[in-house]
Amino acid sequence: MSAFDTRPLRYFFSSQEFSDGVRITLSILLPGLLLGWRGDLTTGLTVSLGAVCVSLTDIPGPPAHKRNGMLAATALTGLMALITGLILPYAWLLGLMVVAVSFAFTMLLAYGNRAGAVGTAGLLIMILMLDRPLALAEVLPHAGLVVMGGLWYAGIAGLLNQIRPYRVAQQALGDAIRSVADFLRLKAEFYRTGTNLEADYRRLMTQQVTVSEKQDAVREILFKTRQLIKESTGTGRRLVLTFVDLVDLYEQITITYYDYADLHRRFEPTGVLDAIATEIEQLAAELESIGFAIQANHGYTARRDLLAGLDRLKSQVDALEDSARPGHTLMLKKILVNLRNLVLRLQDILAYFDANAPVASGRELEFGRFVAHQSFDLKQLRDHLTLHSGIFRHSVRMLVACLIGFLITKVLPGHHSYWVLMTITYMLKPAFSLTKQRNVQRVLGTLAGGVLGAAILWLIPDRTALIVLMVVFMVVSYSFVRINYLVTVTFMTPFILILFSFLGLGYVQVVEERVFDTVLGCLIAFSAGYLLFPRWESDQLQDYLKAVLRANLQYLRTLQEALIGSPVALVDYKLARKEVYVSSANLGAAFQRMMSEPRGKQHRPTEVHEFVVLNHILSSNVASITTSLLNGETRPTLAAGSLKSLRHAQQSLHRSLHRLDPQEPESLPADPLPATATTAPDVQLGEQLEFIQKVSSDINKVTETVLK
Repeated sequence: MSAFDTRPLRYFFSSQEFSDGVRITLSILLPGLLLGWRGDLTTGLTVSLGAVCVSLTDIPGPPAHKRNGMLAATALTGLMALITGLILPYAWLLGLMVVAVSFAFTMLLAYGNRAGAVGTAGLLIMILMLDRPLALAEVLPHAGLVVMGGLWYAGIAGLLNQIRPYRVAQQALGDAIRSVADFLRLKAEFYRTGTNLEADYRRLMTQQVTVSEKQDAVREILFKTRQLIKESTGTGRRLVLTFVDLVDLYEQITITYYDYADLHRRFEPTGVLDAIATEIEQLAAELESIGFAIQANHGYTARRDLLAGLDRLKSQVDALEDSARPGHTLMLKKILVNLRNLVLRLQDILAYFDANAPVASGRELEFGRFVAHQSFDLKQLRDHLTLHSGIFRHSVRMLVACLIGFLITKVLPGHHSYWVLMTITYMLKPAFSLTKQRNVQRVLGTLAGGVLGAAILWLIPDRTALIVLMVVFMVVSYSFVRINYLVTVTFMTPFILILFSFLGLGYVQVVEERVFDTVLGCLIAFSAGYLLFPRWESDQLQDYLKAVLRANLQYLRTLQEALIGSPVALVDYKLARKEVYVSSANLGAAFQRMMSEPRGKQHRPTEVHEFVVLNHILSSNVASITTSLLNGETRPTLAAGSLKSLRHAQQSLHRSLHRLDPQEPESLPADPLPATATTAPDVQLGEQLEFIQKVSSDINKVTETVLK
């Protein structure tokens, strides 16, 4: 391998983020450049302004949803441009509109992130017009140019989707595969000599959040796009089935839980655990390569003989077998079996690259049940008009912060309202941890970008070179919006400075104003997030804990049905599995956010982390048994107490749920247990169920501690 690893660059240049960055940059720049070249720069900038606002709604999702969001944003920005232009001469009316619009448009988050982005687009066009006086006769043409810019942007996005209808899905799927590869690579660390298991779990839970986000993005694109799920053959169908295989592979990875401390105690001196870690990393590398090939739309053939590596590992395990202690290496052999299953599932994913492979029959799922469907009735909005709603609190904070920013800039001489208010709009987030993070990144990025931009304008007088640099900075800035906001701001600042230099403004003055206005806007946003109706993550943890417990209770019920021989529909099992994954990832994300809040606002972080880890262990073991039952790999023969162990596990989780939500009944109804078989019971299965009971009991104890 070369000293410089080029893989991150290759991944970036084939990613959806980079594609979006290039498309957004060109869609925004072209109107200004073309009309400016024809001598009408003002018109070109207004059209570009409309494109900028509508670009905010261009977030990943099904093409139909993106189109509807862009059209809604185009209509709203046109209306807001018209209204703002008409009331510009009246400062008191502008103040009233800032108050009303900042609240109302933020409340659109009740309908989801895309609707919230539409509201932000309407808010942004108003803000950008605050310091741009227009004659009455200019207002309607100005609004028309803003609408033209929005339609231009939406048209470019729609055209590219028609030309490459599968590209976004391929990029999202490839990205999701690579996130699972990173998860698998972290699992390898559990076997490394001298590893810190607690740190391993923290990294694993963090990556679980990423995997869940990436998989949700793919579900939204695939399962809400009829063209893809209705195809009986072709690229669309292969994308859907490959994603189904990926989720199954991810499940296979998550069920590989063992007592790692005991493993290291028994086998670390032999070196076999490091060999296992190496094989897992080989698997992760192969999976990563597959993900990159799908993301970049390349062909791919397997580069490693993974089964040969497992055969060598088996020989190493067999050499450790001690005739005096039969079963000594049983745990290692179970690891080998799981690794072989991983290889087989990985080979299923490789079928994506064989266009002639027959479409597997009997794999159709009711895909619509795996995604949430957004409704837009007024009742949903009214339900959020209460201080118990995080969206309502955020909207009030936005109202107050924007009003304060507007009043301060009207009092301070020589300062523009739009930059302070725009900073507030982008910096103030529903969660304080995100507001804090964004504020720090915004200030640091503005300072670094200001220095970079000033240096470039001082050293490079050539306008052509400056235009090229501006385009590069725009592409980088828009490409990193969803990856790293600090990079976005750092490169956004110099391209804005270069743009202002073309408009005849001195860059030193612009840098000074931008830094001052940015710091002022960040201070207002931070103060509003901290002082106005703050809702700390610790206050919301109970909701996440309840969701996890409910999901695991359903998981245990599915396991019970499989054990007693009741029919379990595959789609019902996969829905239960999805709920466990999503609720666990949501809890993990909330825990991460809590840890970035002030220490005094954190509630029992050690115990919450323990709950997260125990939940992972529980769901891994439940999935391990259930999948083997549904796949016919295990024919359960239970001892008399085995189902009782499962029943006790359910009761423990239900007691935890009752503690968190007293409206839940104190105990589960006592359903009669079926008679157990008279043949020799499966001792290993019984031990697994007893372990599930123990973990459930531990979760109950931790829940009790968290509530103190």
